[in-house]
Amino acid sequence: MGQYLNPGNIPFGEALHSEIYVDKTEMLAYTNRVIGTKQKLICVSRPRRFGKSMAAEMLAAYYSRGCDSRTLFERTKISAMSGFAEHINQYNVIYMDIQLARSIASNEGLSEQFLPYLQRQVLEELRQTFGSVMAKEDKSLARALQRIYAADGTRFIIIIDEWDCLFR
Repeated sequence: MGQYLNPGNIPFGEALHSEIYVDKTEMLAYTNRVIGTKQKLICVSRPRRFGKSMAAEMLAAYYSRGCDSRTLFERTKISAMSGFAEHINQYNVIYMDIQLARSIASNEGLSEQFLPYLQRQVLEELRQTFGSVMAKEDKSLARALQRIYAADGTRFIIIIDEWDCLFR
């Protein structure tokens, strides 16, 4: 379980156990239906304070191989829907919080180069798990994912939270 690769379910667990939690797990039923289709690219665009980050954490907790989330989801709406057991914790997830990455890069004096910084960090975590199929010279996340897929068919679910900070 890493910061970017298969980040786990702790943030979603905290949200789930909060007093203001609203069950939005039905979103997972739609996501499950579009995995492996041309409709698989999803953008959740809502006004501030509408739960986009919580939804991103929910997606990571549900799909990530880096944790066991069955008990977290057993009392949610998705648990009664078809596809629940088929998809839970079955995918490698790359979770990127752009605002957090930008803040860390800025603190390290790399504010103008935070996207290359983020890419290096994700590649480092991928090498820990998939290093045997990645080339040492791989500096492109896209190329690394191509190599991993070509080697063994591993697909990834990529979740990008706070993506709009690129435009702010």
